[in-house]
Amino acid sequence: MKNVKVSLRPIVSKLNLPTVLKTTILPGDTIERLFIATQVGEIFYIGNSSVRTFLDIRPRIIKLGASELGVSGGGYDERGLLGLAFHPEFYYNGLFYLHFSVAGTQGPGALPEPFHPNPCDPRTLNLKWLNRETQYDHIDTVEEWILQPNGQPQKRRTLLNLRRPFLNHNGVNSLNFSPETGKLVLTTGDGGSGYDPFNLSQDDMEIAGKIIEIDVVKNTFIYNPPVVTRFNELPAPIQETLKVIAKGVRNIPGISFQRFYNEYVKYVGNVGQDFAESIFAFVHFRPIPVTQLIQTYSIEPVQEDYINFGWRGWEGDFPTSIIRGCSANPTLDEKTIAYYNEAIKTSVRRLQPLTSYFHKDPRPDKFGGTALTGVQPYIGNGIPDLKGSVVFTDLAQESQSPARGVLAYTKVRTDGKLNDYSVIKTDYNFGSQSAYYVTLGTNLDQTRLYLGVYGSMKVTDFNQGTVFEIVP
Repeated sequence: MKNVKVSLRPIVSKLNLPTVLKTTILPGDTIERLFIATQVGEIFYIGNSSVRTFLDIRPRIIKLGASELGVSGGGYDERGLLGLAFHPEFYYNGLFYLHFSVAGTQGPGALPEPFHPNPCDPRTLNLKWLNRETQYDHIDTVEEWILQPNGQPQKRRTLLNLRRPFLNHNGVNSLNFSPETGKLVLTTGDGGSGYDPFNLSQDDMEIAGKIIEIDVVKNTFIYNPPVVTRFNELPAPIQETLKVIAKGVRNIPGISFQRFYNEYVKYVGNVGQDFAESIFAFVHFRPIPVTQLIQTYSIEPVQEDYINFGWRGWEGDFPTSIIRGCSANPTLDEKTIAYYNEAIKTSVRRLQPLTSYFHKDPRPDKFGGTALTGVQPYIGNGIPDLKGSVVFTDLAQESQSPARGVLAYTKVRTDGKLNDYSVIKTDYNFGSQSAYYVTLGTNLDQTRLYLGVYGSMKVTDFNQGTVFEIVP
């Protein structure tokens, strides 16, 4: 693959942590505007060279940087404003959608201590999430809003209220409209902790660890749905609006679509545990209606076209590993299969990744990654060597100080096999400041790329965000 070099052109700085970057055209406007959603609950857009506030829901967002009933979590958090999507007809109907963690819903969490699977102790491999009404971390909500004729956004209804067991793995850039079906797509993480303690991602009835299609045209006339964790707990009118595209998700930085003749390639990145980060691509799928899923759950819930990314049995293209240092040789690691039976069970049903990269990689032209934070196709002419490729970002290179995120790219092979990737070099000088690459976005026709960078891993360190355009 070619070596590609790009520049980063700053657009706006001194933002809070950006979670979503996408463009749309406001009703009555003529220019495509860049919208920036921040984790703390602000949504800005760039208009006539100035930053304008579109919506501020900070009072609605859970107190970030704290966990376990207010005990400090050190400022690191994966909750907050996580998803923003504009209806395909937004210019005409003003509808847009939000996914966020709700203020005042802090709970104690689903487990009293950190979870570590032990292949020698079956109890750790078969945990159940009990007492869900009291043993949870927080509640996430998906809402429909409308931009009124006077220019003020107003909430219309709540689509889903989801109880989450842990503070992490709630998805990010989690709402996107499919140009293929016109439906709203929600990507939910596996519920958090590590190693998916309750195996929610493979349980067909659990909402966690799935990619879900929501038909927002169907009005359920339920404007404040019950708080749930499983599909069969939803009222029937809401069940009828939902289909499931995929399961086996650990955590996803969104789904993106690339038109290829008369079809769309779907790209999904699955954040890894301790070993590998993976990007998946698929074209053909048949989403399963939730009503059908519930009816067949006790008989044979799996259907052939139901996409499965393999987690928790598989981390990308490898059986999920527990990594321990070797006492006899500190430079080496011992890797033990965490969930052998589950790896076997899902081995032929899972989708193979398009590419993977690793937390430790000795090859000189690669990098050791930390966490995948964005995946976007690029079909512009501005950077010719990237045209037709899939660009992705990693939060920060392993063991580098000050922290530096990574840009890289891969391409879909015509034979469908696993592909390699190449690092994209940048010429921007961040100086002594940390630069975590926290999100990646694109414009409507995927000819421009935007990068969100933050100077800290803590959401409680404010105003350290910069949004760049990636240019030749």
